[in-house]
Amino acid sequence: MKIVDIQTLRLNPSGRVSDEKASTTSPTISWRENTAKRSHSTRGGNEKQSSIKTRRYGWNLWNEVWCKVTLEDGTWGLGSTEHGRPVAAIIEDLLAPNLIGEDGLDIETLSDRMWSLTKHYGSHGFTSNAVSAVDLALWDAKGRLLKVPVYSLIGGPHHEKLYCYATGNDLDWYQELNFTAVKLPCPYGYSDGMEGIYKNEEFVARAREKVGDECELMLDCYMTNDVDHSVLLAEHLRPYNIKWIEECLVPDDFDAHLELRRRMPWQVLASGEHWYTHMPFEWALRNDAVDILQPDIHWAGGMTTCIKIFNAAQEAGKQVILHLGAYTVYGQHFIYGMPGVNWAEYWIDSAPGTPLIDDVFVPGQAVALNGWLEPNDAPGFGHEIPEEWLEPFS
Repeated sequence: MKIVDIQTLRLNPSGRVSDEKASTTSPTISWRENTAKRSHSTRGGNEKQSSIKTRRYGWNLWNEVWCKVTLEDGTWGLGSTEHGRPVAAIIEDLLAPNLIGEDGLDIETLSDRMWSLTKHYGSHGFTSNAVSAVDLALWDAKGRLLKVPVYSLIGGPHHEKLYCYATGNDLDWYQELNFTAVKLPCPYGYSDGMEGIYKNEEFVARAREKVGDECELMLDCYMTNDVDHSVLLAEHLRPYNIKWIEECLVPDDFDAHLELRRRMPWQVLASGEHWYTHMPFEWALRNDAVDILQPDIHWAGGMTTCIKIFNAAQEAGKQVILHLGAYTVYGQHFIYGMPGVNWAEYWIDSAPGTPLIDDVFVPGQAVALNGWLEPNDAPGFGHEIPEEWLEPFS
């Protein structure tokens, strides 16, 4: 079935998915807004790490990009990614002209072609985002053409439902929602020195006391540490039984990842949301650099690339836990279709008391209930985005 058109689009919804009322009265603001305010008032120290921490919640300067792939019988599929105009230009100017007329069901071949087309200027960052959007749109179109959900195309379902952990710092709200595992965004980094170590320990100690010993706790450092600071932090947090510590280091410093692994053999380490293509993940597996691989299906290269990462991880005996995996229809189908992916990240940055359905802008996207989730079983990725919501990106 040949591809006849590839477009970049914006999603212009006519309304929210749900008008369900909040379950509690007039929430104030979310943890994310609180953290952003504090970060902007505490610049200083090491400029690299301080800059990353400060801009964590406001450095995405471009809009979301949607890609629509249309097959010759009129079937169309949608994929999405980020970073606006630069990514849209790669899809429109390079990828689309070289894929139109090709077999839209031969997705692995098309994925290889997209990577080959981009080698002369680099496959990471914007390029990987562009490949991801097209790849996801191809999988969506294939599922819709064959009238099956994408998770069945990749071998699933392998779970009755998905076990979700909440990411965020509004612990009372997550307990009310019956999540039994929480990942805490770490509030202080290298630029905060020893004071930051002590404050992080106090923060984690309060969290552990609040959720109790039965709840799993993880910590996301979001590229704000160096090796020494990471080791010191992990030592201080040993009494609190942290399941894993995530993305301590800037992603491109591979030597630092090896040194961190050497100095912290006792701590489960996770990373990968800012790695692109399958190659950094295969490097990490060959060198035993991390225990948990965390590709983002919208950034690393789409479904096809994430399947490659999963297969390599299975051979190496390592886990794959998608970055924000339960937060989109695309991640939900990947997790549901992969036999060894048992955890799903559910990002929550809305204010406490806001129903989770109110944070969903894509009709048909499943929402966690009591910490568990079951994807929509409609064809493709199961989204129900009406065509009239789509408008040209440029």
